[in-house]
Amino acid sequence: MKVPSTCISTHSPAFNFILTHSIKSPITTMSSVAIVIYSRNGHVAKLAEAEKSGIESVGGQATIYQVAETLSEEIVAKTGAVKMDYPIIKANDLTKYDGILMGIPAYYGGLPAEIKAFWDSTGHLFAKGALWHKHGGAFIVNGSLGSGQEAAFYNLMSTYTHHGIIFVPLGYKHAFSQLTNIQEVHGGSPWGAGSLTSSDGSRQPSTLELELANIQGRTFYQAMTGVKESDE
Repeated sequence: MKVPSTCISTHSPAFNFILTHSIKSPITTMSSVAIVIYSRNGHVAKLAEAEKSGIESVGGQATIYQVAETLSEEIVAKTGAVKMDYPIIKANDLTKYDGILMGIPAYYGGLPAEIKAFWDSTGHLFAKGALWHKHGGAFIVNGSLGSGQEAAFYNLMSTYTHHGIIFVPLGYKHAFSQLTNIQEVHGGSPWGAGSLTSSDGSRQPSTLELELANIQGRTFYQAMTGVKESDE
């Protein structure tokens, strides 16, 4: 039987229960996102900066981290790697953030050893459910079309699923014209933003690819916090 509203005092516990359990409001405090990358040649880092800019454009806060290198300094030097100034992330750092965006170079359709080693260090967080229902997304860099971008997303999904992380894809709603653009070669998909580097790594992220990364950062934050999205 429906109880008439006049029977419930606005000062009663019953009224407070109904109010707090029937109205779903977006998060009003500033939420933060950890952007966690591995970027040996700078491509992933450039996309990460665009993602960060997108998050900040809608009032969010983001910090870019890099995972620890697994190769020796001697080997890294021989690869011509670009030195990154981002802080090295530790597993426990993830607990401080509401969302996680992974920036990954796809290796044979899989995750590089450095990314895998980082997630392998989170076993104690998994055991406690410390990352349960945080939001997660990703952006992928690879050499050419069809060289494992979507497969890398699939591999990451297993890790996210075990931790109970809610995956938020880029989707098409806010990036339809960019993703369906066939006038130029570009990375990115409804799974997330991306870039193509060419086989020798000489190609840098294009304006279109950086725009996709910016859109992803913005819409990821909006989905994570419940902030109303525009129809743009």
